[in-house]
Amino acid sequence: MLEKKQSWTDSLLIYKDIRMLRILLLGAISGFPWVLIASSLSLWLKEEGLSRSTIGWAGLIFGVYAFNYLWAPIIDRIQIPFLTKKLGHRRGWIVLMQIVILLSLLVWSFINPTQNLALLITVGLIIAIASATQDITVDALRIEQINENEGKAMAAGAAMAVVGWWTGYKLGGVVALFTAEYFQNMGIADYWQATFLVLGVVIILMNIGLMFVHEPIETDRQAKQRETDKIIEKKLGSSNIITNFIVYITGTIGGPIISFFKKNGFNIAIGILGFVFLFKIGEAFLGRMSIVFYKEIGFSKGQIAIYSKGLGWITTVAFTLLGGIMAMRAGTIKTMFFAGGLMALTNLLFAILAWTGKSELLFAIAVIADDITAAFATVAFVAFISLLVDRTYTATQYALLASIGTAGRTTLASSSGALVDWLNGDWGTFFVLTTIMVIPSLICLWFIKNKIKISAK
Repeated sequence: MLEKKQSWTDSLLIYKDIRMLRILLLGAISGFPWVLIASSLSLWLKEEGLSRSTIGWAGLIFGVYAFNYLWAPIIDRIQIPFLTKKLGHRRGWIVLMQIVILLSLLVWSFINPTQNLALLITVGLIIAIASATQDITVDALRIEQINENEGKAMAAGAAMAVVGWWTGYKLGGVVALFTAEYFQNMGIADYWQATFLVLGVVIILMNIGLMFVHEPIETDRQAKQRETDKIIEKKLGSSNIITNFIVYITGTIGGPIISFFKKNGFNIAIGILGFVFLFKIGEAFLGRMSIVFYKEIGFSKGQIAIYSKGLGWITTVAFTLLGGIMAMRAGTIKTMFFAGGLMALTNLLFAILAWTGKSELLFAIAVIADDITAAFATVAFVAFISLLVDRTYTATQYALLASIGTAGRTTLASSSGALVDWLNGDWGTFFVLTTIMVIPSLICLWFIKNKIKISAK
């Protein structure tokens, strides 16, 4: 008997689940730190007169997102004194990292970039490490809100996580840019430093909201991990400090990796990892330099806030939800092909903007188109890797896949500023190159699309 196909209305009603609202907040908590170390830091350094190359290389701090899987097993096991008992294991880690970010903002508020660039970047690195660490827990808590057999709910949850991330990033960016411009117009010399104090208040409000996100009191995750440890311990044949350490490392780091390769097979697993690494490189090159491009072409902070942040957020929310419905109905893989193709084409709009000069209309069209394709791509990508993970290793395995995806976007895209300089400021050619960067990942996906073992393609 054929299963009745779900209607668009039924798909849309999945978003009414209270769990989706909790996932929305978790996404916002995850996205907000990028306002600090991406948009705000880049524009701050630009307005202090630092070069495009310096701004681009400063983006190397994002590289920590590519390696957070290394300490994910530790976060899965270590409990935070007082916080874990009062808030739960996942929420305790999130709050601790939020406190670190808040303290870092306080330090930033006293720094002069031109005199203390090394210190400024170091604090930015601390924020990035704290953000990457909290993402491990946020993603695990988000996935664990939904049961393993709820494939459509997982797609909807992925959409809400993306909406939340962009809400934290876009609306946080609006607050940052308008606050900075307001303080600048007031004649405050260190207007960015003052802005970071205001952004600290936003972090406090997010932590209050986190208290309404429920965390499962009891899980069998630790029990299953201990079972794995016992199997490894039996194979070693003895128990002492050294063998216990080997058991811990093998069980918590090696276990998730072995599980992933065993489930998919070596060749397909490599294909999946290749796709995950390559998928968003073109978007990352564009995104890293976009705000510098907007500034150079003549747009003010207010215009950037309205078009790139405010308008972009509305577009992202609407099309992320639609992307979630598309992923529910057509499947994540078809959605990724669709989004990848559009992503390549929309990057060309920025090349046209560079060639024709400042135009608010073309700027708005380019930003909207880019946000639409990014929304579809991100929903499919998040749902894709969420469906791939083994619940025994939720945090570690998701962090591993997400980190590999981030590695391509951060390590390679850090050379974006140097690429623009090498092109002698030829922004049009730069954006054409970002279009070409999308193609390899789609070729990779084509070869593995029929062999991937997930519940909903």
